[in-house]
Amino acid sequence: MSRVYAIFLIPFLLGSALSISFFLPVNSRKCLREEIHKDVLVTGEYEVGEQSSTKTNLKITDSSGHILYSKEEATKGKFAFTTEDYDMFEVCFESKFPMGTGRVPDQLVNLDMKHGVEAKNYEEIAKVEKLKPLEVELRRLEDLSESIVNDFAYMKKREEEMRDTNESTNTRVLYFSIFSMCCLIGLATWQVFYLRRFFKAKKLIE
Repeated sequence: MSRVYAIFLIPFLLGSALSISFFLPVNSRKCLREEIHKDVLVTGEYEVGEQSSTKTNLKITDSSGHILYSKEEATKGKFAFTTEDYDMFEVCFESKFPMGTGRVPDQLVNLDMKHGVEAKNYEEIAKVEKLKPLEVELRRLEDLSESIVNDFAYMKKREEEMRDTNESTNTRVLYFSIFSMCCLIGLATWQVFYLRRFFKAKKLIE
């Protein structure tokens, strides 16, 4: 069975939404990857075009291979999960079709993913907490502001880690350069004394 692998890399954004459509050839696998922060709600809806005798499986995993959602013979549905750590998450659709049954058109796959502020159902929150429209909008802005603050805090942390790594690398390079210079000076000194003894032994110099 031949398989075609394709990967779509999606830019990292907090509180973002992704809506994408693509064609999935038979006996192939297509994956979408996205980096998401810790403790972020992720929701999604998918719809796979039906083809006779074709089975399409959906699997969502993290970078460690842990399965967050799995559905065999997926046609239409929803999924939701909350991230436990900052990680790269992968959504894969795999089409399986028995060989020797003729040519079958590619399947159309529609995927709508949301995370962060976009994934929250503020209408449901308003009903549960009995909030007014203005209060709902303020809640949305509050969540959005919190997401932006968390994003900047994460970027600051990454910047500090990269700076520490650069400083550590520079220190190691400096020590290695000093060690190399000492080795070269020692080797040159040894060569001078060795050649001096050699020429004296040959009575070429006094």
